Amino acid sequence: MSDTRGRLLDAAESLYAARGVDAVSLREILQEAGARNATAVQYHFGDRAGILRAIFARHAPDVEARRHALLDAYEDGERGVRPLAAALVRPLAARLADESGRAYLQIWADVLNRPAPLVPVAVLDDPRDSLCRWRDLVEPLLEEDAARLHRRFTAILYASIELARRARSGPRTDDRLFTSYLIDVVAAILGAPVSPETRRLAAERDAARR
Repeated sequence: MSDTRGRLLDAAESLYAARGVDAVSLREILQEAGARNATAVQYHFGDRAGILRAIFARHAPDVEARRHALLDAYEDGERGVRPLAAALVRPLAARLADESGRAYLQIWADVLNRPAPLVPVAVLDDPRDSLCRWRDLVEPLLEEDAARLHRRFTAILYASIELARRARSGPRTDDRLFTSYLIDVVAAILGAPVSPETRRLAAERDAARR
């Protein structure tokens, strides 16, 4: 990575985490990075979506390796909803250990928690991606109505928001209790039954769409 590109990425990561993606201009990233060339961001990243992809790519190798290892263990015999909840949470929770990782968690939650994603979530269609693999393994454990109502995305979003909240509160000496409890709650989200009221309302919605 070139020195300029690295400084720009560090600046964007820090500013996006502190103020939110929407509140930071490309010019501010240039200024924070001390870049003299006014077109440096466009040259290295193209646009804001390109910067975000680069931030996510910076952290992806560690997250992917950790999640694939946990999913391997699941497929080797460690069955149940909680191991899959752990496979979602633990690779991200590991990023709480350093400043760059905490920034990443806040940015990821910001990007995910929107009506329309800032970056196309193409990884969900890529079987090599750990999150795609995770979704495929979770699906057979869900009630049909829970899967139809996007229970997996609910779990992903909740975990991301809670991890971002933890990241914003600063470095902690020990995140083990937080992580274990978050896994418990995500497992509960995945395994919660769909109520008769929700089934009825979902059926009414589906009928109205026909």
